[in-house]
Amino acid sequence: MTDQPTTAHQPEPCPPGPKRPRVIQGGMGIAVSDWRLARTVSMTGGLGVVSGTGIDTVLLRRLQDGDRGGEVRRALAGFPNPAPVQACLKRYFRPEGRAPGEAYARLPLPSAERYRDAWVMTLLGAYTEVTLAREGHDRPVGLNLLTKLQLHTLPALYGAMLAGVDTVIMGAGIPRDIPGILDAFAAGRPASLRVDVRGGEGLTLTFDPADFGLRPDPLVRPDFYPIVSSHVLAGVLVRKASGPVQGFIVEGPTAGGHNAPPRGPLTLDDRGQPVYGERDEVDLPAMRALGLPFWLAGGCGTPEALRDALAAGAAGIQVGTLFAFAQESGLRDDLKADVLTRAQSGALDVFTDPLASPTGFPFKVVTLPGTLSQPDVYAARERVCDLGYLREAYRTGAGRVGWRCPAEPVAAYESKGGAAADTPGRKCLCNALMADAGYAQVQRGGRTEPGLLTSGDGLGALRDWTPGYGAADVLRVLNV
Repeated sequence: MTDQPTTAHQPEPCPPGPKRPRVIQGGMGIAVSDWRLARTVSMTGGLGVVSGTGIDTVLLRRLQDGDRGGEVRRALAGFPNPAPVQACLKRYFRPEGRAPGEAYARLPLPSAERYRDAWVMTLLGAYTEVTLAREGHDRPVGLNLLTKLQLHTLPALYGAMLAGVDTVIMGAGIPRDIPGILDAFAAGRPASLRVDVRGGEGLTLTFDPADFGLRPDPLVRPDFYPIVSSHVLAGVLVRKASGPVQGFIVEGPTAGGHNAPPRGPLTLDDRGQPVYGERDEVDLPAMRALGLPFWLAGGCGTPEALRDALAAGAAGIQVGTLFAFAQESGLRDDLKADVLTRAQSGALDVFTDPLASPTGFPFKVVTLPGTLSQPDVYAARERVCDLGYLREAYRTGAGRVGWRCPAEPVAAYESKGGAAADTPGRKCLCNALMADAGYAQVQRGGRTEPGLLTSGDGLGALRDWTPGYGAADVLRVLNV
């Protein structure tokens, strides 16, 4: 309950409960919201959330780096079917780690016909991350996924549910099919997901636990909180989703990562950023009228924002930026130190880039030396698509399903029917975000992939935080 009195003009907020915390830690990928951060947040009173984005590759790179603390292998030891675990360790575990300058081994790019390897590793990766986040306490833990990454969604959900995840949060799209998938998995049944295919009929993928040597036992059904930017979308999901929705994350355009595009014709400011206006403001009375709890996100990392959210009838807030730079997050230590040092002098800039993401959604970019935010770094990087999470499925002239990305080599993109005009400024977020978490690939000629840091517009607020602060400090300051 809010500590402010309720009046006729101040709606009663949703009370926090065992699975309804006042603060949800944002699900920041790739591996920034890792199990260490989520575990600390959950143990300290918030909802800790692990990122499931690219979790198959994260698992493999941790193993190739030697799994120094043994946590990954400890979690995998509890997986119900030991056969895929043993195969994974035999192929990817390097007790001594990689040699200096050695490239990571990677999975073949999954396709409509060949995706089992990616599914097995995604299943194991999600299981591992949630298992480690839940160790040593009985508080809820959440999983964040991007709706756009449809090819990996089913095994990520099932692996997380096997490990006992309590909440699933999804943005960057309209996750209408997810509640029904959670219902099916909870009942011990296979589940299917329709993958969007540009220029033709969609592709249906089905995950059957028996195909992976798993008993079809009932599982606990997690709550589902879609990320929305309008009450209209929230209402559509309440009415037309494939199953029940338990709440919403209401995210404004100041939040980091991907943003919803502005409503109406696209207008850019003098820096080339999308302009958001009144039409992009969420109607909070309409959200309350839906009768489900919601959390406000985007520039909410202050005690005042939490109080205002509760006073507006929200259950609380989702916070990303402050947790991203806490000592427990998976962000590289040198990036944390650089940003926190710059924050003290006010030398930080966040640019809402309408072109950076291959998805077409605006993407928040922190301007930092040595990253893809710098024109010279971007120009020097050889285009390569070897992870492929943000690829788009399309129908070929022969009616098959192909995969393309406007950040891949331009000639390859054009050969798949893509327009060259869509490629300038597009950045390989897959490799860049892996680099942010310390898993940068070494490409041909010894070139190491550069990073690209994302953050909310409130990054400057880090000037009030001492380097080395922890997630518990964030929750303490927010009065949780």
